[in-house]
Amino acid sequence: MKYQLIKDIIDLVEEFEAENDNNEDVSMHAFRDWLAASNTVAKNEELPGWIGKEKGRSPESVINTLLVHLNRYAKSYSKSAIFGSNFSTQEDFIYLINLKAFGEMSKMDLIKKNVHEKPVGMQIINRLIEQNWVTQKDSLKDKRQKVISITQSGISALEMQMDKIRMATDIVSGNLTTNEKMELIRLLKKLNHFHLPIYEKNIDSKNLLNEAYEHLHSSREMNKISSN
Repeated sequence: MKYQLIKDIIDLVEEFEAENDNNEDVSMHAFRDWLAASNTVAKNEELPGWIGKEKGRSPESVINTLLVHLNRYAKSYSKSAIFGSNFSTQEDFIYLINLKAFGEMSKMDLIKKNVHEKPVGMQIINRLIEQNWVTQKDSLKDKRQKVISITQSGISALEMQMDKIRMATDIVSGNLTTNEKMELIRLLKKLNHFHLPIYEKNIDSKNLLNEAYEHLHSSREMNKISSN
């Protein structure tokens, strides 16, 4: 049995409840009205325009450019959030947040969780160790590995900046409505679901583009089959 339809319905219900958090009327009737209104808005929306569209610039090019720009905007806000602190980069506090949220883990697990290459990730971890924000010890499962965990000093450093970090996080999502945020999350999760298996293969740069493109082609073929 296929459960995709049920999952889609649950996602819609979550969107409805999020938008009507302060509304006592969360009945089936209210949900139907909300769904009908959402579909009406979607049908009335025009396709977006972009610079270079009339000259053949592809949607893929625009998506790539906008993602790069948004990443730069987010970094600039993060840089402001850690200004005057002992944090060197936004990656420093992101690593600490992961350790606080998920507990101790191996260095490579932490690096992979943040989608970094090993040399970059090790530099970040070494900075955190020098600051006494994380501590390391031998893994009980594999003596060749080190596991790291956040220290009380690291928790304190994180808490001192959390208000500004939350401000930066809020600013990045801009003036999107709750419904738009939910849709953006859905789309970004779909993109992440596509890219993560490629990243986890740790493919050499020489072969990455070709193998990733094969993965893209295979994914598109599967979408065509499932839609028929």
